Amino acid sequence: MLVLGIETSCDETAAAVVTEAGDVLSDVVRSQIAAHAPYGGVVPEIASRDHARAIAPVVDEALERASTRLRDIDGIAVTSQPGLSGALLVGLQMAKGLAWAAEKPLVGVDHLVGHLLAVFLRRPGQEAPPPEYPFIALLVSGGHTAIYRADGPQLDAVHEIGATRDDAAGEAFDKVAKILGLGYPGGPAVDRLAAEGDAKRAGVELPRGMVDRRSFEFSFSGIKSAVARHVGSLREPPRGQALADLCAAFQATVVDVLTGKTVRAAEREGLTRIVLAGGVAANRGLRARMAAVCATRGISLFVPPFASCTDNAAMIAYAGALRLARGERDTMALSPTTRTALLRVTRKGGGKRS
Repeated sequence: MLVLGIETSCDETAAAVVTEAGDVLSDVVRSQIAAHAPYGGVVPEIASRDHARAIAPVVDEALERASTRLRDIDGIAVTSQPGLSGALLVGLQMAKGLAWAAEKPLVGVDHLVGHLLAVFLRRPGQEAPPPEYPFIALLVSGGHTAIYRADGPQLDAVHEIGATRDDAAGEAFDKVAKILGLGYPGGPAVDRLAAEGDAKRAGVELPRGMVDRRSFEFSFSGIKSAVARHVGSLREPPRGQALADLCAAFQATVVDVLTGKTVRAAEREGLTRIVLAGGVAANRGLRARMAAVCATRGISLFVPPFASCTDNAAMIAYAGALRLARGERDTMALSPTTRTALLRVTRKGGGKRS
């Protein structure tokens, strides 16, 4: 089965051709970083307009790289949720038009499910075997941070164990980078500087939100505010080694929280497999720390290559291929929504939980 995947949930216009087995025949991603960088973050209207300009050429390139044509495709998968409404609409309209014109089945894919299944993609040169079900997954990105138990690829087989009450981890990285004047996107810049710094030299104690051992929920708004207060107390913004040390302290704190809760979740569930997913799974500090802790606990860690961590259409095509293989189809009434279809158990905001 050959499936064309289309992804336009945020600021990447992407298309890919993937087989039901997860073999990636093509994966084209057009980034909008340059368009949003002057504003320090994604501007929804700019994102939508850029998707509209880029979507047709990106799809054409994906088909060409896969050495196939639309008539040879067995189905079309498209991100339908969650994401920016206008951005999702562009991808949906493109997918619907192609499906109607070529008389191909259409399936909508939840963006988060795509990330959870990205570890099963088989890219050229990738030799690592995929995990078996069930496993614990830490999905951590700019818009989402949650721990899931995955007993299978279907929506009803994925159960949230805990998620963030406020900022996502990736959002905290970007906001701290903005405070430190590192530009957008900030996550990679913080990661790069953290590798050159020493957290112990930073001279600041950063809070570890939601460290209650009984809870698997996260909170990253406090650490972001603590960094802002620390920088505000200085005579001048940190530079050079001081900047690298502060990045190291911030990253180490976030990584320790993410790692500790994920490993405890696996142990509570009696599982010995952990999957990292989402854009922040590309963070080298998180990958190294999680690998070290898992090794001491006898847990197998599965981390997708960098190309499968960030937003891409290959993961959407693969998730869609599994839906098609189960006989699932969507109609032309498929519409975008900003919410995930995965059942949420973590309530946003502060206060006690009943």
